[in-house]
Amino acid sequence: MLLTIATAIALKLLSLGAPLLGAQTSALPLPCPSDAGWELVRELELPRRGRASEPIGGFSALLLDGPADRLWLLSDLPQGSIGIWSGLEAALAGAAPLRLERTVPLRSGLGQTLPPKIDAEGMVRLGGQLWVASEGRRDGPLPAQLLRFEASSGLLLQALELPSAWQPGQGRGLGSNAGPESLALLDAVDGKPALLMAAEQPLLQDPPRQVRLLRWGWRADQDPRVDAPEALEQGSLLLPSGDGWGLTELLVLDSGQLLALLRRFEPPFSWQIQLALYPLPAATDEAAAPPLAQWDLIAAGLSPDNWEGLIPGPPLADGRPTLLLLSDDNLNPLQANRLAQLAPLHPQPPAAQEWQTDQPGADCASNAGAGSRTLAG
Repeated sequence: MLLTIATAIALKLLSLGAPLLGAQTSALPLPCPSDAGWELVRELELPRRGRASEPIGGFSALLLDGPADRLWLLSDLPQGSIGIWSGLEAALAGAAPLRLERTVPLRSGLGQTLPPKIDAEGMVRLGGQLWVASEGRRDGPLPAQLLRFEASSGLLLQALELPSAWQPGQGRGLGSNAGPESLALLDAVDGKPALLMAAEQPLLQDPPRQVRLLRWGWRADQDPRVDAPEALEQGSLLLPSGDGWGLTELLVLDSGQLLALLRRFEPPFSWQIQLALYPLPAATDEAAAPPLAQWDLIAAGLSPDNWEGLIPGPPLADGRPTLLLLSDDNLNPLQANRLAQLAPLHPQPPAAQEWQTDQPGADCASNAGAGSRTLAG
């Protein structure tokens, strides 16, 4: 995609003196053995009103600013915004609620026009920039896109269209409101960062239960702070059996495996939520990668709701690492904006996990097998 001169200058100025920093892949240990499961450490309900009593919610993704004890919460309400919340440590200890410091609206930038409505679902921070996956609709002016924003101001720097296979057409492309739902940072072999995007549900031309992945990467001669990434297919993942399952978030582990947050809604108000461990499929894989292990989070005590966000969280006092999960209330009074903290039970050290993944059947994850059963907790 060609950049306007104004946008190219803005990107270049932003890159000067701005180190290429951002969330890294996670060294999170997994439950060992797999059926040890996850412990729900704490679940918080977030406010429905902002500082000026305006309705807030629709939270779809989150980032942890650990040194500042802050959370960045992405909202998928039509205008799009990021809420900066402080006091995470006290909130997770049950000592005080999270506090909304300010809200950064996502808006058009120099030479770049944001659509009147977006559906911001996935978020990655890379240097002083935010990459956002915006979910599309098959009808109307709401395209599925990858958007690049200036993190401090929320100004749009770049908008990238998805590949043709993902575009709506007769019997093909993304379904309406079916992705892209997740975005994760993927360390490439050559040292260049890459973004991993996933559809929520199968493309219309694909087999049932098979959700595609896209790798957005840069060539060796490109600068990720300025240049547009190229989208390449990265295989697909196999969803659980049954209608209605969707993939809402991905987390890339140091082992190269993927931890996926999966949800299923059945009317009138039934939710199923799972964590699933997958191998990272190769671009040439024709078959969808099945899960290595699956965990039922409702059985672990998680509230039945629309859980969409997943990131590594702060460690517990006993040293165990954690996950933070975020739910989207859809501004529905029967739902809530929730933040949950999970910890693996009997975690296996990450080094042992990575070393043993080359020995099928030896580590906790691969003991679950390609036809893994769903484990409570």
